Amino acid sequence: MSWNRSSRYNRFVSARLVNIAIGLGSNMGDREAHLAMGRDELAKHGVFWTAFSSIYESDPVGPVQEQGPFLNQTAIGETELPPLALWGLCLAAERLAGRERKQHWGPRTLDLDILLYGDAPVNEPGLIVPHRELTRRAFVLTPLAEIAPEWVVPGEDRMVRALAAALPPEGGVRLWQSSAMKRQTLAE
Repeated sequence: MSWNRSSRYNRFVSARLVNIAIGLGSNMGDREAHLAMGRDELAKHGVFWTAFSSIYESDPVGPVQEQGPFLNQTAIGETELPPLALWGLCLAAERLAGRERKQHWGPRTLDLDILLYGDAPVNEPGLIVPHRELTRRAFVLTPLAEIAPEWVVPGEDRMVRALAAALPPEGGVRLWQSSAMKRQTLAE
């Protein structure tokens, strides 16, 4: 069973729309603003958002540890864009945010990954969906389970909720309290 869109969106949906899940991350500059810019850029060009997760902070993954922590979020929505066009849109939004691909696993202003595209895998030159590391990344599965727990991951035949529950508890993912929320809490 795949994730089903809310009935409140059904009246706006044509048969060609595909459910998608996008992972957003940033660990440079105004991280929250970069996430918002990524969401907004995709929305301007054919992505219709239906839900956003909370924002989480996580430690960097991979061999480059001399960088700041990431803010991560997942978003689910619908699009008529084919997978490669959506991927091109993600890359264009990253470039607009100032991302330079200098170092694999290195710091980035904005990172956009297509986590899921409908109910089937995508295997195109330069693009594999579900994302190869999806099942091992708490910073992706934790926010995705918040907004799409019943989405069955193609090739895994397990719901996002079950994949997230199977991760080790020391995933290094913390719920982020935005600067605005921190200021409000301090003022109270």
